[in-house]
Amino acid sequence: MVRLAISVEGTTEEKFVSQVLMPYLMSHNIYATPISLKGNVSIDRIANEINKLAHNYDYVTSLYDFYGFKRKEVQETKQSLENRIKASINPDIAHKVIPYVQMYEFEGILFSCPQTLSIELIDETLEHWANNILKEFNYNPEAINNSPQTAPSKRLEKDTDYSKVIDGPNIAEAIGVNKLREMCSGFDAWIASLENIKA
Repeated sequence: MVRLAISVEGTTEEKFVSQVLMPYLMSHNIYATPISLKGNVSIDRIANEINKLAHNYDYVTSLYDFYGFKRKEVQETKQSLENRIKASINPDIAHKVIPYVQMYEFEGILFSCPQTLSIELIDETLEHWANNILKEFNYNPEAINNSPQTAPSKRLEKDTDYSKVIDGPNIAEAIGVNKLREMCSGFDAWIASLENIKA
């Protein structure tokens, strides 16, 4: 059994890992443990956290929102942030670290199945609402982003009764990892990299 630490941004992601990813990865002989930063996400904080975790786990990965990073460079991308995380790690343990940044934030993946989202939030009008948003972004949940004011979580909070910590993990669980992977290429590539780790 591979012991994998997943450094996450906060309580929502912590519950998502526990409810959704842990059972899925167990079937691949990987025991995942979510560990929350519970605060500002920055390269320095992440490096400090991952360097500590790597001494107690076989592998360490991350689950941070692109939006959540403080002090980003103007032209920062998902790839450049992941590269900066990797570069900040002690070279002796770098082979144990798989950085991952979710575009643009965790709530984006909840648009992977508008029908499930509407069922879980008990509002049948939300299927049409979510489909319209998906259509605007070429049916790519990870591209939903006009501005910090219209990020996926802000849309959900404005137009639905969405409760981040409770509903987020429940919706993702109801959608299922396979559908999330089908709709979200970045998320899919991350899960594929985790499936390939060996003890």
